[in-house]
Amino acid sequence: MGIGGKSRSNKRSSSVSYASTVTTVIFVTLCVFGVWMLTSNSVAPPQTTTTRTATDTNGDNVFSSSNEEQTTKINDDQKDKAVFEDNPGQLPDDAIKPDDGKLEDDKASESDEDKGKEGVAVEENQPDLQGKESAEEHEKQKFSETQISEESVLTQNQQLEQTSPKEFEENKQTRNEEANKINQEENNNLDSGEDQNQSVEQQQGNEKSKEWQKQELDDQQQREDKPKQDVESNEETQETTNGKTKEDDQERSKNDVAELEDEQKRNKQQSQEQQELQMQGIANTTFSDETKDKQKEILNATQTDTFPNLLKTSTNQETIEKDTQSEAQNQETQQQDSPKEENSNDSNSEESLGSSIPKESTESKKSWKTQKTQSENEKERRKDESNGQASIYGYTWQLCNVTAGPDYIPCLDNEKALKTLRSTKHFEHRERHCPEKGPTCLVPLPEGYKRPISWPQSRDKIWYHNVPHTLLAQVKGHQNWVKVSGEFLTFPGGGTQFIHGALHYIDFVQQSVPDIKWGKHTRVVLDVGCGVASFGGFLFDRDVLTMSFAPKDEHEAQVQFALERGIPAISAVMGSQRLPFPSRVFDLVHCARCRVPWHAEGGLLLLELNRVLRPGGYFVWSATPVYQKLPEDMEIWKAMSSLTKSMCWELVTIKKDKLNSIGVAVFRKPTSNECYDKRQDNSPPMCKNSDDANAVWHVPLQACMHRVPVNQAERGARWPANWPDRLQKAPYWLNSSQMGIYGKPAPQDFARDYEHWTRVVSKLYMSGLGISWSNVRNVMDMRAVYGGFAAALKDIKVWVINVVNFDSPDTLPIIYERGLFGIYHDWCESFSTYPRSYDLLHADHLFSKLKTRCKLEPVMAEVDRIVRPGGKLIVRDESNAIGEVENLLKSLHWEVHLTFSKDQEGILSAQKVDWRPTTYQASS
Repeated sequence: MGIGGKSRSNKRSSSVSYASTVTTVIFVTLCVFGVWMLTSNSVAPPQTTTTRTATDTNGDNVFSSSNEEQTTKINDDQKDKAVFEDNPGQLPDDAIKPDDGKLEDDKASESDEDKGKEGVAVEENQPDLQGKESAEEHEKQKFSETQISEESVLTQNQQLEQTSPKEFEENKQTRNEEANKINQEENNNLDSGEDQNQSVEQQQGNEKSKEWQKQELDDQQQREDKPKQDVESNEETQETTNGKTKEDDQERSKNDVAELEDEQKRNKQQSQEQQELQMQGIANTTFSDETKDKQKEILNATQTDTFPNLLKTSTNQETIEKDTQSEAQNQETQQQDSPKEENSNDSNSEESLGSSIPKESTESKKSWKTQKTQSENEKERRKDESNGQASIYGYTWQLCNVTAGPDYIPCLDNEKALKTLRSTKHFEHRERHCPEKGPTCLVPLPEGYKRPISWPQSRDKIWYHNVPHTLLAQVKGHQNWVKVSGEFLTFPGGGTQFIHGALHYIDFVQQSVPDIKWGKHTRVVLDVGCGVASFGGFLFDRDVLTMSFAPKDEHEAQVQFALERGIPAISAVMGSQRLPFPSRVFDLVHCARCRVPWHAEGGLLLLELNRVLRPGGYFVWSATPVYQKLPEDMEIWKAMSSLTKSMCWELVTIKKDKLNSIGVAVFRKPTSNECYDKRQDNSPPMCKNSDDANAVWHVPLQACMHRVPVNQAERGARWPANWPDRLQKAPYWLNSSQMGIYGKPAPQDFARDYEHWTRVVSKLYMSGLGISWSNVRNVMDMRAVYGGFAAALKDIKVWVINVVNFDSPDTLPIIYERGLFGIYHDWCESFSTYPRSYDLLHADHLFSKLKTRCKLEPVMAEVDRIVRPGGKLIVRDESNAIGEVENLLKSLHWEVHLTFSKDQEGILSAQKVDWRPTTYQASS
């Protein structure tokens, strides 16, 4: 920058100064020549000339004359240009053109000289006329060389722009001495004037010839080593002559350079920011001002985890760029230092856990069973011919034209399928019967709907218009289930068996069996026939997670009440098929007046509870047969006692609660097969070895029992660690010889997944997506693996239901083992929950996998159905799936807050609004 600035600022001043000097020299020389011509004899003194032809190392002719003009060199970067030097030598014909009459004589003379001595030829005693003509020729030659010198100045200035400062200084002293010598010689010539004679000129010519010959050799050597030194020295000479102008120009140049550098910095920064944003693909941002400041945070975050560096956070742009560059360098260094074996299980790789998004291993799928392969009666899914690729941006949505209206659950309200049922004996009409094609209509909002009340206030009251059903308040109000209080529905916390509050009842149960130890030994509970789920709602106070379920029956909207209150629950029934849970996962099963005929049909339904209950787990039964003496109750109790005994369940205790005037019977499942082997009557029978206890998807109930695992390395042989230690520890039965989902040994995979989601949630989800977590209570992970996402949310007041897809590796037992809960499901079908149930859905690489089996339109209609207005959706997936989901969400009028992608991976954050279509779908 500095050299370039000098060249531009001094070009005009140096050129003008030098031209003035040359003009003065020519004028004085002409005057002296005129005086000499007038006073000289008729015969001019013989003129001594020295000629020489020099050849440049590149093969180009290098020309010179005996005048004292500055040197002009060939520029290595300039081609097809004549270059002039100050060494004496023979001028070529095309360099200076003499008068037409003398051209042939000059050529003949030059030819004679070439035949003589190679370097120098001296001519004496020329005729007078020849002397005059030689003098004229000499003047013309000097004039032409002056023009050539002026042209060389421009060439020198161009060369100077390419000269480095170091080279500029190296030749400064040499060129100053040369310039002084030239000036001195010019002064000597002027002073001598007409007193110069032939001998003096001859002597000076010989001396100059030797001097320039020597200089030529030096210059040629310097040209080979430093081709730009002479030009720099000449520029320095010009700067010395014009000192004051140079200083002014330098000052201006410094200011110009400073301004230029500042402008370049600003342009560079803006360009980098723009390129970075374009590269990351931020397509749409509608955050608040505070959230917009987090966008850079998210750009870093997607790089350290989902995409490399997804978890760096910073509000300062420079800090972000420095952190990103530093981390990239460190990552590159680690890759160079570490072995290239990608599948290495070295413990040193722990430092990189979470540094990249876990990728599922294709080989690992061979080590894991799925519900698809386990379930004998799994329904075949027809593969969509379009493979889910058809875009429907601008799709016209309509309201569902169904009897259920705002409470529509497609797989439970399929009136067409219900009409074809042959029997309802086993509550088949309460089970799932999904439409052949998933609905693409939208569920309307109840009139007067408001955004839900936040937890924990929601446990005690909800908006009446959000669930405008009063039947339960009429028939169960005296039992403190639910009451109508103005614009609210209130929940005193009671139930049929605990009208004075659930907390008293919960404590009563633990007092009856101290080994239950709520929140430590007992963490995951199944509540059958839950009502409005007050039992599970208040178990949160004891750090217990409860999966509550009840059918969609005449107890109007009981599960919907639970979800609106912020309590986990699903719509399900104990009918003809197995519950959608793995075997041996619940620490305790609870039934309080759940109206289930446990003893009927050989204990078919109680045997299903035996399947899902952990060995050593408890069954708490609070019902009238336990404490009442009515004939019917006594008959049921007798049947239950016989059944539980044959199942080898231990009756731990029967306790009565005087406050609520109820009683509780607590049974315990065996931890060994000893009792089974000693039974005289094999009833109920033991299940066949071919019957997989974990196969549940569309599998009918089996009236049999599975043997208890006795191998200490097998799941179910030991009780999990106490909560919360069990959350972070890999289950003891995870075998290191088994490949995990992401290609590592299973225990390492588990640890990697947990650290990955801990980083993502803490660094990105908590602050980078514009989500107000105080308004989030009900959360669903639509495609859980090890439950890492739910585990990372442990410290905030939310609950997460983990969904393991029926065609994914069966990792749901791992989720339960760590003290979480979940369910099997196929997202090509509707979920068994009421509309407007969840505050947040999380889908990690779900939609790209679904596209191979079903269209995304009904899936997104289902997402819209179960998310509350104001609820959120977070999607992490392949870029093409992200794009299709985004188009669908926009057609649904969702607010897409954030989308970006990198390396074919992307993330999306969106929020549902209150918009609903105004037209209804045509009835089928």
